[in-house]
Amino acid sequence: MHLSNFKNITQFNKVILTVIILILAAPLLPFKSVAQGNLLITPRRVAFDGTKRSEELNLANVGTDSATYVISFIQIRMKEDGTFEKITEPDSAQLFADKYLRFFPRTVTLAPNEAQTIKVQVIRTNEMQPGEYRSHLYFRAVPNEKPLGEKEVTKDSSISVRIIPIFGISVPVIIRSGEISSKVELSDVSFKVESDTIPVLNMTFNRSGNMSVYGDVSVDYISANGKVTRVGNIKGMAVYAPNAKRNVCLPLDKKISNKDYQSGKLKINYSDQSFKPVTLTEQELVLK
Repeated sequence: MHLSNFKNITQFNKVILTVIILILAAPLLPFKSVAQGNLLITPRRVAFDGTKRSEELNLANVGTDSATYVISFIQIRMKEDGTFEKITEPDSAQLFADKYLRFFPRTVTLAPNEAQTIKVQVIRTNEMQPGEYRSHLYFRAVPNEKPLGEKEVTKDSSISVRIIPIFGISVPVIIRSGEISSKVELSDVSFKVESDTIPVLNMTFNRSGNMSVYGDVSVDYISANGKVTRVGNIKGMAVYAPNAKRNVCLPLDKKISNKDYQSGKLKINYSDQSFKPVTLTEQELVLK
């Protein structure tokens, strides 16, 4: 509604427009915990493999005010550029996990610096077909707002706009059942220096199989004399099934000059996050 439409309203001395901003955190932040607003969650992803049937998520309020969070499942599609969008129907070959999961509690109120655990359990596994199932737990903050009747009413007929941020965090929950496998390869690897002198590495991660891949990307510059310098990395980079590929544009650190980037080579490594990381794929790009 255009603001001019309120000029004919006389029964209220003051009109309050509340704009609610929803923020859906992508689960690809570079830490083992994920945070949005004043809520910190550890771990930032849950995967059930083999005989594992339960997991706990630790929630902590790192703010200075009490906060309430409502927890629910949502479904998310990963696009080829790594961004996310909410969906209600699965894509072809995509399997939702929510009907095979339960969690409690469903609402949490935390005082400042208070923490609580959320327990997630796998159920009805006998009904599952082989494959990978994924849904996302969504933690939505409930705004602490006084009822409109308690607000001070003035004779001022002007319109005020009040922005109330409502923060949300999503955490992927994955169940793997039966025979699963995955493979990932790199293609379309290219290097260029943008107009603002920022060196950029473009690459495509190609995934195959019925399982998502997840790990850390590192990029090393190797000079002509063999000196190795870490110039780029991505922590927790995923290609979720059923996506076949993910395009990545990675700005590189200018620890070395653009002149140096005209020779030598870049070594790209993508490894899982196990105690002893296993290389999922790697490739070298000779700079000219």
